[in-house]
Amino acid sequence: MPLMNSLPSSLLERAVDEVSRLPGIGRKTALRLVLHLLRQDECQTEALAESLVNLRSGIHYCSVCHNLCDTEMCDVCANPKRDHSTVCVVENVQDVMAIENTQQYHGVYHVLGGIISPMEGVGPSDLEIASLVERVQAGGVGEVILALSPTMEGDTTNFYIYRKLQDTGVRITAIARGVAHNDELQYADEITLGRALLGRVPFSA
Repeated sequence: MPLMNSLPSSLLERAVDEVSRLPGIGRKTALRLVLHLLRQDECQTEALAESLVNLRSGIHYCSVCHNLCDTEMCDVCANPKRDHSTVCVVENVQDVMAIENTQQYHGVYHVLGGIISPMEGVGPSDLEIASLVERVQAGGVGEVILALSPTMEGDTTNFYIYRKLQDTGVRITAIARGVAHNDELQYADEITLGRALLGRVPFSA
């Protein structure tokens, strides 16, 4: 590639290669970012590198809900003021952040780590669905809110979870369709998402 041949340093080339692996970052953008880092004080670049190393080695998945955290249990699960009988099922950590920003939800979460997508080779066993079923069967859960993005894959995952939980006796609800079809939950505005949570309805297969 022309960009590869124009780089004057193998160290620069390697840095560009690694940065361009990030989603949404092409090689030209990667080169611009790397050159920007070279123009900064060395301590700033070292601080960035240290933060990334610490992130990779120090971050954990919550042992209860699979949210990201610095300790064994996330702040939401460890908070006694949260309603632990209400579990909101979401696709990823970004969805937790989006719902928390609404300040309308006071229960806890269960992060699946994705949604069922046969086209991408993602099946139920690749997600935290079995741990959700175990969590409900352990007792103490009165309602499970299915808060997955209103896409075909999200609906498929909702239905699968519903079938797994329908005999447990818990109330199974879904967020209201204030979120437009095919929109990802994390990109919904806070007011729409908050109203969708408050207006949740019983899930029907």
